[in-house]
Amino acid sequence: MNARRKARSAEDLDILIGFLGFWALVLLVTTVWMELTAQPALGWALGLLASVLALWGLIRLRKRLPARTGRRLR
Repeated sequence: MNARRKARSAEDLDILIGFLGFWALVLLVTTVWMELTAQPALGWALGLLASVLALWGLIRLRKRLPARTGRRLR
């Protein structure tokens, strides 16, 4: 895999990490709210678990790619 393709892949992963991180935060708030209001929260908690595990995997994969630079390689 050449440097340009690795840089592009790293940028794509950064976008996915941000997107998934946002939804993990939404699921966390929803799960806590459901627990505090004594409503069933198992489905929300399982969704949160799945998103956190996916986020963890993406972050581990991202660490193997080159660090971001100030600008894109052309």
